[in-house]
Amino acid sequence: MNPHANYPLSLFSMISSIRNNWQLEWQFIKREVIGRYRGSMLGITWSFFHPMVMLLVYTFVFSIVFQARMGGINESRVDFALSLFIGMIIHGFFSECINRSPRLIVSNKAYVKKVVFPLEILPLKVVGSALFHSLVSLVVWVMFYLLAHHTIHWTAIFYPLIFLPFLIFTLGVTWVLVSIGVYLRDISHLTGVISTMLLFLSPVFYSPSVLPEPYRSFIYLNPLTFFIEQSRDVLIRGITPDWYLLMLVTLASILIAWVGYAWFQVTRKGFADVL
Repeated sequence: MNPHANYPLSLFSMISSIRNNWQLEWQFIKREVIGRYRGSMLGITWSFFHPMVMLLVYTFVFSIVFQARMGGINESRVDFALSLFIGMIIHGFFSECINRSPRLIVSNKAYVKKVVFPLEILPLKVVGSALFHSLVSLVVWVMFYLLAHHTIHWTAIFYPLIFLPFLIFTLGVTWVLVSIGVYLRDISHLTGVISTMLLFLSPVFYSPSVLPEPYRSFIYLNPLTFFIEQSRDVLIRGITPDWYLLMLVTLASILIAWVGYAWFQVTRKGFADVL
């Protein structure tokens, strides 16, 4: 395959590539998840322990030490922890994807130089691995919620409709960062700073309602805010999603994914020259 050839850029080609290579994508994701815990005593069980430990630490620091609250009436520490955990799931998924993206091609040079390979599906390995950990965290959240409240809101069935556009949006960002990481190696340091900033600039540890009005408008410019708050609505507050806004966000997410895919396809022609 000519590394300088023109690659398809259309939305249809993006969907077709993902659909046609799903078996290869599944093998990459499975190998990535299993490989991360290979050699450890507890193995993949660590994927359950990590979110639980972080939940306990954050809950202690913010609800006990700093007396933080989400703004709900008669909110208990358990309710705060459950709300906080929803924010951690959303932020954790996005953070894992953007932090691992810049080094993805550099650490898989063989796929660029020696093998005829659909390189555009490689970022799905990162997104799929992050999705697995998010699903594990969601299972942990459901367990804690059922222990505390013995039932769960019926509106929880809408959660996949909220997470799907978030996944699509993150995939688009991942394609861009994977490409930039080949040409600009320092981007991996920048993404670490950005993910830390987003942890505190997103409503993970607080609700936007507790902020003064000027800052509340600013926090909604953060794309994670919509997904965190809509997730809390359907999982904790028992409120159905804002369907009109969700439709707009879904369309915007598809557009961002398409732009990210097209950017990757255009810039990949120079990968072999740089690596």
